[in-house]
Amino acid sequence: MFTGIVEELGEVTAVETLGDACRFRLRGPVVTEGARHGDSIAVNGVCLTVVDHEGDEFTADVMAETLNRSSLGALTVGSRVNLERPTAVGARLGGHIVQGHVDGTGEILAREPSEHWEIVRISLPADLARYVVEKGSITVDGISLTVVEAGPDSFTVSLIPTTLALTTLGRKQPGDPVNLEVDVIAKYVERLLVAQGGTQ
Repeated sequence: MFTGIVEELGEVTAVETLGDACRFRLRGPVVTEGARHGDSIAVNGVCLTVVDHEGDEFTADVMAETLNRSSLGALTVGSRVNLERPTAVGARLGGHIVQGHVDGTGEILAREPSEHWEIVRISLPADLARYVVEKGSITVDGISLTVVEAGPDSFTVSLIPTTLALTTLGRKQPGDPVNLEVDVIAKYVERLLVAQGGTQ
């Protein structure tokens, strides 16, 4: 489990296409400290397994399902990525419960800068809109954020200077894709209601 509190801004150093999969090598001095084969690291909100690591770099394999459902397939050498290790049991939950299981992708639609923060509007797939509510939590590229405004096909988030400086959202422009993970609790509540005879 992750919390959506990005630990560092890493970098893709190699991409190997394997037909129906990809192998990425990524640099991240913080997240590779003490890393072992089989450990999990979230890359732009996608939970990946460490296949190998050397120094401050690690390798992860990404299967077709993940490439199709997330924006990882658009990564190239030099791309910056948000990195986070799983939270330790008993640690503070700084963001919200994040599984690293991306539900779909959105697109940066607009950026509205102000003196001390920035409002970013992001498109929202129709099948995810029902899980996104004003003042609720959503994960964007692995970042735990609070929804400012929720619409039928888009939502907005407000980014503080720290988020702008230390994550990919400070660099992404209109048209760029982002990974979205909605609140897992909302999905379980819906499933239980449907099972008890409710309607979707």
